Amino acid sequence: MPRFVILEHTGAPDDPAGRHYDLLLEDGESCRTWRLAALPEPGGPAVEAIELAPHRLAWLDHEAGAVSGGRGFARRIDAGTYEPARNSAAEPRSVVVTLHGRSVSGTFEIRDSACHRPG
Repeated sequence: MPRFVILEHTGAPDDPAGRHYDLLLEDGESCRTWRLAALPEPGGPAVEAIELAPHRLAWLDHEAGAVSGGRGFARRIDAGTYEPARNSAAEPRSVVVTLHGRSVSGTFEIRDSACHRPG
């Protein structure tokens, strides 16, 4: 089963809030990655999700560390495996996955620059 990680990223120079979360999904030789403004709550409102360039697989194993190029610091919030529920050609901007982590579990939908966690 493919792996996922959620990182808390602080000190990124392009992040006016000073903190965001990165959701990385293992996808072949790299990780498909989104910047999340916050962690979605079950049944709560969608949060902003911006797809980023693919990240290295090494981030799946890092506990914490400086981000290269002076782009802040990242530490692991949770990690585990995931099941892709849907990524249809008819809805190329929609990704639905079920995460199986230590503290974060459940279905997440990323669609049109927003991440939602149905209740």
